[in-house]
Amino acid sequence: MARPPTEAPALPRRLLLGPGPSNVHPRVLAALAQPMIGHLDPVFLDILDEVQERLRRLFGTRNPLTLPLSATGSAGMEACLVNLLEPGDAIVVGVNGVFGQRMCDVAGRAGARVIAVEAEPGSPLDEDQMAEAIARAQPKLVAFVHAETSTGVCQPVENIAAAARRAGALTVLDCVTSLAGIPVCLDAWGIDAAYSATQKCLSCPPGLSPVSFSERAVKLIRTRSVPVQSWYLDLNLLADYLGEERVYHHTAPISAILGLAEGLRRVEAEGMDARTERHRQAATALIEGMAELGFEPLVSEPFRLPMLTTLRLPEWVQQSGEAELRRRLLSIYGIEVGGGLGKLAGQIWRVGLMGENARLTNIECLLNALRRELS
Repeated sequence: MARPPTEAPALPRRLLLGPGPSNVHPRVLAALAQPMIGHLDPVFLDILDEVQERLRRLFGTRNPLTLPLSATGSAGMEACLVNLLEPGDAIVVGVNGVFGQRMCDVAGRAGARVIAVEAEPGSPLDEDQMAEAIARAQPKLVAFVHAETSTGVCQPVENIAAAARRAGALTVLDCVTSLAGIPVCLDAWGIDAAYSATQKCLSCPPGLSPVSFSERAVKLIRTRSVPVQSWYLDLNLLADYLGEERVYHHTAPISAILGLAEGLRRVEAEGMDARTERHRQAATALIEGMAELGFEPLVSEPFRLPMLTTLRLPEWVQQSGEAELRRRLLSIYGIEVGGGLGKLAGQIWRVGLMGENARLTNIECLLNALRRELS
């Protein structure tokens, strides 16, 4: 048998305009290549403190328990739910896409009694229906997605969170695609737990999940009647590791956190007002350009997510085969776009303009490739 090559193959350069990951900022790549140091080295701990403080500002919170979880965004979801739920607890979950449904699945595995309030993919949750379900169920938790990556819907937060507060429930918010792309205001909205991921608008590699927990949530976690089902995701243990005591829990992904630190610096250097406007302008230009080729937005304008645009496919794409066209975009032009998930599979494309990729030059690259394919 031939031996495998001793050198890794060169990876192709891609323009990542799918639902994630997004392309990484060059300064983040440089930060990832810094020399290795220990996870309890004073220099690293100072950087970890910096990351936590910058995450607080980005999340719009003063929550002490705000940290980069050493896992992906899906683990952030799981950490929020398994720490706050105990077997038999009721949770109301807003479901208008794949990731709302995933919340239901995780909560069910934690032994919770799940009440799902559903809306059609591409539509926001009905705030009145959510409020009615919350008042009726009197749940321990209410959970929903701020930026539904599978549909491109940006969900208004405040009224649902207020309904949860009136019922004495805690609120969990999925900010995976929204964080660093549009404003997130956990304290002003009354959110008790939130999670995100680094590979989208933060323009970092996947592998970390920023999370934040309110004092109400921390008190609930501290006073559970049974231990958290996951040792690794137990916030009682992680709080001691990432707090002042620095009690050993696990070996943190040092290089990834160095990269996140630089990504957060880039966000603050640009400023969230300018960053939000850049994402909105890019989304507008994308929709206008794709309309000339027959693509129409799935989501009505008030609820469109600037960083992730879902587009109904024109007839010429359906005739040629949407999966085949996406394959050609990738293999010939080096451009990745995402297909639909769940009920929307084969019906839409998901085009991500997240973080560093929210640039007009990237939109022109996609449009020019599609024009050539159409011709």
